Amino acid sequence: MSHGPPPPKTARPTIAAPPPPAALPLKPEDWRGAIDYRALDTRIQAMMADKSMTGLAIAVVENGRLSFVQGYGLTAAEDGRKVEADTVFRWASLSKTVASTLSARLAQDGVFSLSDPLGKFDTSLRLPGGADRTLTVEQLLSQRTGLPRNAYDGWLEGGRDPREIRASLAAVPLLCPPGTCHSYQNIAYDTIGEVIERATGRSYAQEARRRLFLPLGMTSATVGLEGLEAARSWARPSHQGRATPLADAYYRIPAAAGVNSDIVDLARWMQAQMGQAPAILPAKVLAEIQRPRVNTGRPYGNSPLGRALEHPGYGLGMRSFTYKGHRLVGHSGAVTGYRSTVMFDPATKTGVVMLWNSDSSLPFKLQAEVFDNAYHRPFTDWLGLDGGQPNLAP
Repeated sequence: MSHGPPPPKTARPTIAAPPPPAALPLKPEDWRGAIDYRALDTRIQAMMADKSMTGLAIAVVENGRLSFVQGYGLTAAEDGRKVEADTVFRWASLSKTVASTLSARLAQDGVFSLSDPLGKFDTSLRLPGGADRTLTVEQLLSQRTGLPRNAYDGWLEGGRDPREIRASLAAVPLLCPPGTCHSYQNIAYDTIGEVIERATGRSYAQEARRRLFLPLGMTSATVGLEGLEAARSWARPSHQGRATPLADAYYRIPAAAGVNSDIVDLARWMQAQMGQAPAILPAKVLAEIQRPRVNTGRPYGNSPLGRALEHPGYGLGMRSFTYKGHRLVGHSGAVTGYRSTVMFDPATKTGVVMLWNSDSSLPFKLQAEVFDNAYHRPFTDWLGLDGGQPNLAP
């Protein structure tokens, strides 16, 4: 049986040493930029008082520069330590941005093409009518398999092997012909990991570390459960103020949900997506990732925030929106006991990243308050907290 093309003989990429540590903007006197960080800090403290929150790490970048980094709450609902800048969390589905970015970079290097059909790589994915043979890498990464949303995620959570599940997708009735509509996937999306392994001859985790994490100086970033548990400080999952078991199901689809890091490295990831690391992620690669290929539904549903984020689209593992006339790009993630988000304005190179160890949706709403502040818009209580705008008068 064919196992796809042999790994190409490409030059080993230059690994840039991580830059020397810089003083992080952890204290009020170090917070810098146009955003009112004292007001933001007060809002976050009010948000953390909600029973749905346990711990949170947040960083804000303005004009491409790290301007605000803070940890709030505890690493665990029971006997937790204070969340710090180096506390490691799960990225969950935010991990998809790594898979798509790695794929676009490999395509630029000629390792494979985004227009290659999956049949070239002999993956475990099977779709009705043999569509898995003609679905392209680009269509896979833009969530256009045609499968029903989150197909067979329950099987994964129940312990089934992802490769077996992907083979079973051949019997699932399609929502639309493959390549024609958006339908969010996890297990099918992880097929890209097989493509990368076939094309490079290395594991997905090795390639992510070698081509992205190390060159970008993301020293806390890992793929897999072992990387989370090996961290000096890592956040335990919780729900409504109580500890919940650490579930490993989604670590078995690493390209879809397997990355961990602290908040500073997630901010570095966002800065790279803003174009701040052109030697590693050139503008052409970023354009491929961030250009929307297909319209989507509202990721936050018919909520006020969902309605405010207009023209939702999906690129290669990356969402895009229009908010109050500004184009925003990003992605979010959710697994049991953890949430994550990245959202930024590519034009102004301003954005926010957050990682938290609970199932709360409040930090998603906080994103809008950050951008209202950045755009000097009137205050809107997106969080819906009692008391509205804080009184910051001395």
